[in-house]
Amino acid sequence: MSTNLSGKEAIIEAISSMTVIELSELVKSLEEKFGVQASSGFAAMPVTGAAAPAAAVAIEEQTEFAVVLTNAGGNKIPVIKTVREITGLGLAESKGLVDGAPKTVKEGISKEQAEEIKKKLTEIGATVEIK
Repeated sequence: MSTNLSGKEAIIEAISSMTVIELSELVKSLEEKFGVQASSGFAAMPVTGAAAPAAAVAIEEQTEFAVVLTNAGGNKIPVIKTVREITGLGLAESKGLVDGAPKTVKEGISKEQAEEIKKKLTEIGATVEIK
């Protein structure tokens, strides 16, 4: 056990001496290695030893968000129309997106835009997540 503990301490020490850029690269490497994303549920934070700088990097990096339609609700037609308006897709593509939920409606947008889209869709009965 003491070997494990000293190994953890060595990892924590190594992380605490890294620059923000090095931490960012570490987080990306861990995401690729384990198939997770730090921005969705902060899955990589426990892997980095709960170091405050690593958590700050994961939070600071997210400047682009995605709106995911998880359920169209009971009013599919208004949801399809709204998705069409938001995405610029044709009617058939919008219907396919709504029918295939959970699907990403729009990605690479600001938090404000994501909140606006979420509000539009939830007002008509859809269930939406921002990632």
